Amino acid sequence: MTERKPAGTSFESWIDRQIREAQDRGEFDNLPGAGEPLSGLSGAHDELWWVKEKIRREEGTVLPPTLQLRKDAAAAREAAGRARTEQEVRRIIGEINENIVDAIRKPRSGPPLNLMPFDVEDVVAQWRERR
Repeated sequence: MTERKPAGTSFESWIDRQIREAQDRGEFDNLPGAGEPLSGLSGAHDELWWVKEKIRREEGTVLPPTLQLRKDAAAAREAAGRARTEQEVRRIIGEINENIVDAIRKPRSGPPLNLMPFDVEDVVAQWRERR
């Protein structure tokens, strides 16, 4: 759409003309979802529906990298608690510690990380106590 609105023409009629001409050229034919109802119309109004829909389609996350790392660290701590062997505990905590150290060295976007690497020996000792 490189054409500029001619002087003295209302925006509405200018836009309507461009849409009509595009329809005549067939530019709206065979678009994905053509003839299908719009999703989300029956639910409650949500201003961020389009963001949530895009994330759902792309199977992404809403969290900034620092918050995602905090979530991953909590999940790693839980996984270490369920580990079957001490070696597995050390591997899980070692991997998340690498990510934490990397994030401390190369700051990521989002809120402050507020996370330090786990003390592997402390986590292993707690794992042993629960066994």
